[in-house]
Amino acid sequence: MNSVIKGVSYVLAHAPDMVIHNGATQTTERLLNPTSEYLTQLPSALRTFKQAACYAPNQVYIGNALPESLTERETWYDHTQEGATRQGKMGEIIPQDEFYLLMQACDAFGLVKLEKAFVDATSPKFAENTVMQGEGGVASKIVPGVEIAEIEDLVANHHAEGLYHENKLIGCVKKAHDTDENLSAHVLLENLVSKATCVLSLLHLKRTSGIDPNSIQMVLDCSEEAVGDMNQRGGGNMAKAAAEIAGFGEASGSDIRAFCAAPVHALIHAAALVASGTYDNVVVAAGGSTAKLGMNGKDHVKKGVPILEDVVGGFAVLVSKNDGVNPEIISSITGRHTVSSGSSPQAVMTALVADPVDKWGKKLTEICKYASEMHNPDVTKPAGAGDVPAANYKMIAALAVKRGELERTEIDAFTKKHGMPGWAPTQGHIPSGVPYIGFAREAILAGEINSTMVIGKGSLFLGRMTNLFDGVSILIQKNEGVGDDALGVPSVVETEVRAMIAQAMREFAESL
Repeated sequence: MNSVIKGVSYVLAHAPDMVIHNGATQTTERLLNPTSEYLTQLPSALRTFKQAACYAPNQVYIGNALPESLTERETWYDHTQEGATRQGKMGEIIPQDEFYLLMQACDAFGLVKLEKAFVDATSPKFAENTVMQGEGGVASKIVPGVEIAEIEDLVANHHAEGLYHENKLIGCVKKAHDTDENLSAHVLLENLVSKATCVLSLLHLKRTSGIDPNSIQMVLDCSEEAVGDMNQRGGGNMAKAAAEIAGFGEASGSDIRAFCAAPVHALIHAAALVASGTYDNVVVAAGGSTAKLGMNGKDHVKKGVPILEDVVGGFAVLVSKNDGVNPEIISSITGRHTVSSGSSPQAVMTALVADPVDKWGKKLTEICKYASEMHNPDVTKPAGAGDVPAANYKMIAALAVKRGELERTEIDAFTKKHGMPGWAPTQGHIPSGVPYIGFAREAILAGEINSTMVIGKGSLFLGRMTNLFDGVSILIQKNEGVGDDALGVPSVVETEVRAMIAQAMREFAESL
């Protein structure tokens, strides 16, 4: 029996000072060219929290607007979204000062030190957030601040990583070992940011799904940070660490790493664990990455675009046993980019989209919506990467043309009907398919669509262990009931027969 999507959350942490001090592009530039024109212009290109919160793609990310609304304009960085709020139907955008307190609440080893005046000023705002409240809640984990002189000494003399707010030092993250680079202040700051955004997504998942946190049996973290020490650099376990702070007391956890494709890998794992009866409720979650803050900042500043990569993303998806209502994850129909698939765009899309659709016994045009790499074109276009979602949809449409399922003149109509504009922040794993799951769930429950295919892609070659590309996909469709003959999924035999018929029809068409 298939599992279902029972809840989703999406969160963003605005982190403008972290763009300057922690983004990989900026820290590298400071090392190589500390007086560069880019670093001089960078502070004036940063957005305020209000500007980031009123940015339409960010409002879409937390569920306050539909993705289709982004077709109304060519660009959104030069527009203020009316009626924007930090709290969203599916999550929230948290300001930097409150995010620092969340990082401290997630710190189990006293590594985060915050200035007393900063803590005193920020704590009341932080405690007002309902997801932080409750007995033993996150707000109760905030500790008193210290004098600024102690923080200055740690940064200047003890290799601590500074935390800045409004260009002023207000805290630091200490190192946890004298010689282990994996426990350096820099790495620990990256891990704490990832953990904190993951925790925030879990807290909002409790709110959006209404589930008892003690009914969660497993958390799978699929972010891009690797937690460990010199003896086990990627040993983990970020999932269990985040579950502890979020109050998922009965959950176990483990990490799944596969670069940008990891979220869809994790969803396949979660669906299988639930469908097999191993667990009733599994959460797939991820925090974001400080390294990617301002990643395309040089191109943005050069072209007069504000620094749009100023938010750290997170998400959580609740996968549960079939209730006969919520959209099903069809575990028997997945796309896989195998070792032998090939790395050309056509080969990748064939493996991830065409092959599973054939297994389903359908046409490419029968999938209502495709959710691939939902990168925000406001970010990617100025950097020369083009409109990534549009390129993916055109490739799928081209496959449909080649298969005789679509006329060449219908490509633009196909991309409009089966695709959507991108809105996700460039956080690697965050855009890869998952930002649409919340909208897909709502649309399926409302009867607006019947199915969606979620696609994750990954660049395994970045780790220098292989030249291979990676990718997986899953099918989510309307729940047809929990009876064995009412699942809406063909039997294995029926699936194979449909696939054979589809192949025979293609071969016949090609012979004409």
